[in-house]
Amino acid sequence: MKLLIVFGTRPEWIKIKSLVDILSKQNRIQFKIVATGQHEILKNEKILANYFLQIKDIIIDDRLTNVYISVMDGISNILRNDKSFTHVLVQGDTTSAVAAALSAFYNKVKVIHLEAGLRTYDKENPFPEEVNRRLISEIADIHLCPTLESLNNLRSENITKNAYIVGNTALDSLLGYKEKCEYDDIILITMHRRENHDIMDQWFTELNNLAEKYPYYRFIMPIHPNPNVQKYKYLLKKIEVVEPLSHENLLNLLIKCKLVITDSGGIQEECSFLNKKCLVCRKTTERPEALGYTSFLVKEPSLLQLVFEEHINDYVVNQESPYGDGKSAERIMGLFYNRYID
Repeated sequence: MKLLIVFGTRPEWIKIKSLVDILSKQNRIQFKIVATGQHEILKNEKILANYFLQIKDIIIDDRLTNVYISVMDGISNILRNDKSFTHVLVQGDTTSAVAAALSAFYNKVKVIHLEAGLRTYDKENPFPEEVNRRLISEIADIHLCPTLESLNNLRSENITKNAYIVGNTALDSLLGYKEKCEYDDIILITMHRRENHDIMDQWFTELNNLAEKYPYYRFIMPIHPNPNVQKYKYLLKKIEVVEPLSHENLLNLLIKCKLVITDSGGIQEECSFLNKKCLVCRKTTERPEALGYTSFLVKEPSLLQLVFEEHINDYVVNQESPYGDGKSAERIMGLFYNRYID
């Protein structure tokens, strides 16, 4: 078994890092890593020096078609030049993930999908991720699902072969954090999703109104670099707007805060594991397992204050996370060893 692991964003790296760490400490499975987008993610990852492959001329901008064509061509070149790869592993539902999966399929290389089976069954929410992950499911040969619900989604689509529950690898990095949790008067905010771009000014206005009404809380928002987010930050006069944080610094803030307001998928999982409530600023979520326990939908900006006031004084959660136990990478390696290595 020889893996080509493809990722393009920081959230994807966070979710493959624990697996890469284990892979680098063994010799039964060979692997290489391709970063299709944010190469600065790798600056502090000394472990990758011997495993990293560079793709030249990758186009990373806000036009999905450019990303798709560029990544697909780059991965195809790698697979054509090195016929020894047996599997391409992609994580999640980004455009680079579906491009890499389709490139592998065209080159007759098997596809492993990490975080398989997430669904909203609404192709516009999230956009384009819902369609991306459905396409990957049709292409993939091995489906690594985080939960029983995600596995059942695949079964309902008649995808039953080589589908396994392994938990969510995002939680592997949180094992040392759970016992450190506090509940300071901090409200952590993250907002960036494409489907919110057209109404980001409305979300920011409501967030600022909330901070103005509750001045005894520190509302802290690491601002996403996307121009569609940045252009409205002037509306956040009552909020502490900071530059994007490293994952470690974000986790340090997450374990201290009282409540989270977010449109992120991964933070929903992290909040569940750390027993923090999060208000999810989206019409729907592909992670329904924690709804009503740690995750609560805010379907439109005008509802933010109402949902916030329902939960700000009832913020402590005692509930086992449905997304895993922090040992997903170990489970995946055991699966590879037992079923896919001669």
